[in-house]
Amino acid sequence: MNGEEARTESDAVVAARAPVRLAILDDHEVLLDALSSWIGANAPDFEVVLVATTWLQLVHSANFPTELVFLDFQLSEPVSIEARVRTCRAAGAKVIILTSVDTAEARERAAAAGAAEFLGKTLPMAEVMSAARRVMGIEGGEAPHRDWRPLPSGAVHVERPRLSPGEEHALRLYVAGHSTSAVASQMDVRYETAKTYLRRVREKYAKAGRPAGKKADLIRRAAEDGYLQ
Repeated sequence: MNGEEARTESDAVVAARAPVRLAILDDHEVLLDALSSWIGANAPDFEVVLVATTWLQLVHSANFPTELVFLDFQLSEPVSIEARVRTCRAAGAKVIILTSVDTAEARERAAAAGAAEFLGKTLPMAEVMSAARRVMGIEGGEAPHRDWRPLPSGAVHVERPRLSPGEEHALRLYVAGHSTSAVASQMDVRYETAKTYLRRVREKYAKAGRPAGKKADLIRRAAEDGYLQ
């Protein structure tokens, strides 16, 4: 198949698929207009059905939930990024953070809450939408990813460690944003017991060749194996 035929086939796949319903939350109206206009003109596989400058405006809209939401990390209203991301995910939407606040802490908080991608506003829009296609699993006509974070290019699925019920419960709570102390409280066990559960989870992933020493790594492993809900 030559390049022209491949492009034609890819275009046909996009045309046959209903556009992804997209919402954008940002408290800068000029940026909202710019994003919406660019997507409307250049990304026919997405449809901006909701733009909002406040969190309440987003969630109270008749068009919410959408399939995908672009969220700014930092808003003027006192609603945490964790609460915003988890609410969107609970409603069935995937989330991409599109922000000018690009720090390690911000990235970890967004990932812990379940955001699929963390992108800077300085990126070209073509790259932003390419990331959106990866998240939605529509690039090249691929089936949607089970995971909220796609595997690296060339990666293969590897061993999934066998966790005990206690280890799995502790893992689910921990990657949902609970501290180790909160995990212990939720499970009604001692702090040291919860800590041991999480240590064993990390050890099992390490033995499977899948690093999970850092919290961000453990969240990635949990997402890959379906524990992140």
